Amino acid sequence: MLKAFAGSRPLLWLVLALPGLWIAGRWTFTPDLYGYGHAIGDSGDWAAWLLMATLAVTPLRLLLRRQSWTIWLMRRRRDIGVASFAYAALHTAIYLVRKGSPEFVLAELSSGYIVAGWAAFALFLPLALTSNDMSVRRMKRAWKRLHRLVYPAAILTFLHWVWSAFDPTTAWIHVGILAAIEIVRVALQRLQRVT
Repeated sequence: MLKAFAGSRPLLWLVLALPGLWIAGRWTFTPDLYGYGHAIGDSGDWAAWLLMATLAVTPLRLLLRRQSWTIWLMRRRRDIGVASFAYAALHTAIYLVRKGSPEFVLAELSSGYIVAGWAAFALFLPLALTSNDMSVRRMKRAWKRLHRLVYPAAILTFLHWVWSAFDPTTAWIHVGILAAIEIVRVALQRLQRVT
């Protein structure tokens, strides 16, 4: 029974929720030390990290087919992707609360990093809403086509990060990791088609 719980969805979601609880707790109990800048930065980081983890599942599965943990990752990939969206939604909510009014939000739409962030969020929304078994069954092949939007959404997410960072070095390192994940995925998929 303990082994079944260790591999269960509730435990995974508890683990995925921990950074959000940490962000909320620190912002609530130590607002002077952990303010808006930390909260919006950390929520954005977690959204990007979980997005990279989601995208890394396919190349890992192609490389390590026989490993049981890669099968588990494939089965839980949608959960990790939805968690990424949840942190993106938290990131967006923190931004909206800070701005306080639609006028301030609309005034910033001339900034490239804001447009990239909203565009990424708009692309992720239908992916999050259809990341359930019922949508997979009903949409069939269209589901897979729709979920290819994750790639332009990822590009926009990382553009948003690079353009909005005070020091974009960390963001560029993550862009490099994302590029490596995608290069490996494309190479392995092409190799699989040839063999």
